[in-house]
Amino acid sequence: MPVAAHFTRLDDFRAAAEGVVTIILSGGDLPEESFTIDAPSIPGILRPVAAPRRAGERQLTVWLQGKDLDSHHDLGSVTVYPDAAAASAARSAVAEEDEGGIPYLKEQQWQVDFAIAKVALRTLRVSVPATATVRPRADGEAFLSAPTAGHLRAAGETFPHIGMPVKAGQILSHIIPHLGAETDVASLDLALSKTRAALGLARQERQRLEGLLKEQAVSKKRVIEARNAEQVARAELEAAERRLGQYQRDPGTAGGIPLRAPLDGILVQVQAAPGRYVQEGDPLFHVVSPERLWLEARIAEANVGRMGTPSGAWFAVEGFEQNFDTHSLNGRAVALGGAVDPASRTVPLIFEFDNPDEALRIGMFAQARVVTGEKAQAVAVPRSAIVDDGGQDVVYVMLDGESFERRPLRLGLRDGGWVEVREGLSAGERVVIRGAYLVRLAAASPAEASHGHAH
Repeated sequence: MPVAAHFTRLDDFRAAAEGVVTIILSGGDLPEESFTIDAPSIPGILRPVAAPRRAGERQLTVWLQGKDLDSHHDLGSVTVYPDAAAASAARSAVAEEDEGGIPYLKEQQWQVDFAIAKVALRTLRVSVPATATVRPRADGEAFLSAPTAGHLRAAGETFPHIGMPVKAGQILSHIIPHLGAETDVASLDLALSKTRAALGLARQERQRLEGLLKEQAVSKKRVIEARNAEQVARAELEAAERRLGQYQRDPGTAGGIPLRAPLDGILVQVQAAPGRYVQEGDPLFHVVSPERLWLEARIAEANVGRMGTPSGAWFAVEGFEQNFDTHSLNGRAVALGGAVDPASRTVPLIFEFDNPDEALRIGMFAQARVVTGEKAQAVAVPRSAIVDDGGQDVVYVMLDGESFERRPLRLGLRDGGWVEVREGLSAGERVVIRGAYLVRLAAASPAEASHGHAH
């Protein structure tokens, strides 16, 4: 009696490539019989040849041993027939009863991304839908504008660019202020000479009066005034030196008014280039801290009353397979708007959350569900198990290892990657959670799906 045993590793749903399989027949008030094969004929399929000596109802056990494997499978009661003719007749009858299932062979399952999961009761969070946008925190972004008119100069070897990381206090560039219409370098040089001479004169006057004060030839008030005059002259000299220095620096040396990053982050907008002339107030740089972001959800007016006290949100962003959940991202509710937007008839609700690996970008659009705080126990399946079949939500239920059934569903709550099933499934059934669309294709041509299956 040839036997074909298919073995799938449940950690990755791939074929068990090695191992020793033993077929054990027991019970029926008959002696126990066992049959062993040491190596699979092809990965995942082992074919021990069983030659039972006694017919009757027996208990069938399959025992697989191998590296990191020791698995017993009690397959229940089987009939051992007295001869090949009786076995063939019984097999034909079983085949007729099994017609109607969708065949999808183990050999096919092992070659694709395929997985099965058991349907179970889960605790789902009640939520309301919302459209949302990813945006920076209020204290997590800054705009830098030109403080005065002038020409931009790089602060280092390269000029700032989009995506460049910056540190708080880092000089991004310098502005060389624009000289007035009646001002030139020669005039600044002359002003410097005048202030230098004025300082020298003020110093001499202060020294002369201090000498006279020692002889009590002048009042102390005159000396104090002279000292103040010297300090003013020194300040004017320093200012003149700074003004002239901004235009006399070597071109390779930073100069002018420094523009510093106000926070750690990255540059998301650069509206400047080296040498460009800017007017006072022109926008230059936009810095954003991407480590923690805001999700601004817009709640429809009709759902505000159902929202209760929001405890979090989960949201999907196009291009990402996984959902994002503020609960698992160290999130918190920041603010709920106090007025309905007259144009969109929505109320804003803001959540703050961590941005792991800085995967999300400012301005991304998201479909969100705001968690109301209520919970419900329900039969649920992973979202990946559900297939849209002509506008109808269906799953594929495993009848046995290589046979499946199409099952229409009526769905309910959605919570992250899980969906409530109100009708169509029972707890304990097993459904395809990866590769369901391939089973759907197999249903369209079942003859091709089962073609070539030989044990």
